[in-house]
Amino acid sequence: MSRSVVDLQRRLAELGFAPGPLDGVMGRRTRAAVRAFQAQAAGPNGRPLAVDGVAGPLTWWALEHGKVAVPVPVIPYNQEPPASFGGSAAGRAALRAAIGELKAGAGEEGGNNEGPWVVKYLNGMAPEGSSWCAAFVSWCYAQGCGPMPFAYTVGARALLAQFKKKGWAHMPGEGATPAPGDVVVWWRVRGIGWQGHAGLVHHCRDGILYTIEGNRTAKVAGFDYVLSRMDQLLGYGQVP
Repeated sequence: MSRSVVDLQRRLAELGFAPGPLDGVMGRRTRAAVRAFQAQAAGPNGRPLAVDGVAGPLTWWALEHGKVAVPVPVIPYNQEPPASFGGSAAGRAALRAAIGELKAGAGEEGGNNEGPWVVKYLNGMAPEGSSWCAAFVSWCYAQGCGPMPFAYTVGARALLAQFKKKGWAHMPGEGATPAPGDVVVWWRVRGIGWQGHAGLVHHCRDGILYTIEGNRTAKVAGFDYVLSRMDQLLGYGQVP
């Protein structure tokens, strides 16, 4: 008998979603109760839960907090997360650089992928007007207190390829928890291709990944993702 399923069934019953007998079996009635709860609950980011009958981290968070309207938390992207959230010294140095740019209002000026901030990040490796997400990540790491841990690049997939070669990459499905300053890379347009997007992890909590990214919008900004729904994720890079 699974204790976690019994706990799930008990909590569902307490909230008025009858899961059937408390037998520790994730059967039809229990899954139906989970779906009924999910249809009326929100996760820690204030977004509706996926109605899939799976009691993942977001659903458990909602179960623990009750089926109530919860305020969307204000994420302090302009502050470094506590040391307890982890992250390497190099990664945190890069994250501090990213936070500094965010606070300064860095981003495009005068046109798409244009302006002095973009030129700074591209670092002479690509002409103004080029995509600058990976260049922003590279620039942030170049500001660290030690030597650049990888080659400066303006390509998101090239960035992940370097992490793979160094043995610093974590692929989707490996169960790795991203830490502050880690690099996250997604594919764009096609899973197999050359286009990608990259950002820096701010922190990860309650099944939500928080990042600071350049070139997703015109300004350096913070974003959040549900870890279990990152369909375009290529992988993470973690500088030791």
